[in-house]
Formats: sequence, structure tokens, C-alpha cells
Amino acid sequence: MRVIKKYFITGLLIWVPLAITVWVLGLLVATLEGFVPSFLSSQSLFGINIPGFRFALVIVVVLLTGIFAANLLGRTLLEQWESLLGRIPLVRSIYNSVKQVSDTVLAPNGQAFRQAVLVQYPRAGSWTIAFLTGVPSGEVANHLPGEHVSVYVPTTPNPTSGFFLMMPRDHVIELQMSVDAALKYIVSMGVVAPPAQPVAAAAPIPAAPAVDS
Repeated sequence: MRVIKKYFITGLLIWVPLAITVWVLGLLVATLEGFVPSFLSSQSLFGINIPGFRFALVIVVVLLTGIFAANLLGRTLLEQWESLLGRIPLVRSIYNSVKQVSDTVLAPNGQAFRQAVLVQYPRAGSWTIAFLTGVPSGEVANHLPGEHVSVYVPTTPNPTSGFFLMMPRDHVIELQMSVDAALKYIVSMGVVAPPAQPVAAAAPIPAAPAVDS
């Protein structure tokens, strides 16, 4: 039984990561295909079912949209479209919020997760890994005494959900590990620990921008 258990666990270590990877990719493909209306499916267009046709169609549309928006005409039309959406009260609030987040997260030069940090959460004495996202600004910064930073505390094993916190700067410990290594550490629930890094002086965090009174 001990030998069977050993071989069984070895098999699980091979199949579980593969099965989860396939499941996540399948969920992503199914989500993207859900945006394609039924009249654009391969069954409606060609009379046959082509696996992955809707997914390929989404990729092509996104790519062509990026190419179109990269030229002067495309940028002009995009600005007019955004201006039109900005005149609709409810749509304006939702669209501007989502666009600001997507620009920060998806932009090639964006810094959505700047650095992995160590914070005490959900209570003093309990430590977890979080990600530095910036510094408070605007009205919020005026009500916070001293220097604060904005951090995102992801949940385990799903880091896409979590908590947004504003914490005093001296309550945050900056880590030398990369963001990718920290994500692996979180997803694995602490099993896949990154190698120890030499302690170095942490780079200063920019202060919150001044707000006109």
C-alpha cells in the first residue's frame, strides 16, 4: 500500500497541474466565445461546426481593433466614441471606471502591481503577501495622517479577488521577490516558496500628489 500510495501521489503531481491548466484555458476560451453572437458562428456561416471558430474570431477582431486604433483616423473615432459615452450619465460612470482600471492593468508600461510587500492582515501578528499599487491621492489623502500606500491583498488560491487597503508606509515591508514569484507563492498557498533574496535597500515610494485646496 505504501508503494501504491507513492505512485498515486506521483501521478497526481503530474495530472493535477495539467488538468487545472486545461480547465482555466477552457474557461477563458468559453468566456471569449460567449461574446460572439450566434449568427456569426461557424454553424450559421458555413453550415458546419468548427471548434474554436468563435475564439479565433474574437482574437482577430481584437487584433484588427488595435491596428485600427493605432492610426490617426482610428484614434480620432475612438475619442469621439468615448466623448459620446461620456455624455450618458450611468454609462459614463461605469465606462470611465472600467477604462481607468484596464488602462492601468493592461497597458504595456503600466504598474498595476509594482512590488510585492509584506503586511499584517487581517489582524496584527498575522502576515500575508500583498502588492503595492500606488499611493492615496485626492480627497482620501487629505484625511490620512502621515504617509500611506495603497496595497492589494489577494485571496488564496484565487488571486483575482482580494481586498484594497490603504496602510501607513511604515507598516509595509517591501520584498525583493518578483511579482511573478509572489503570485506563485500565493496561488500555491505557501507551498511553492521563492528562493531567499539578499536584503537590499528598498526604493522610496513616491509621495502622493499635492491637492489644490
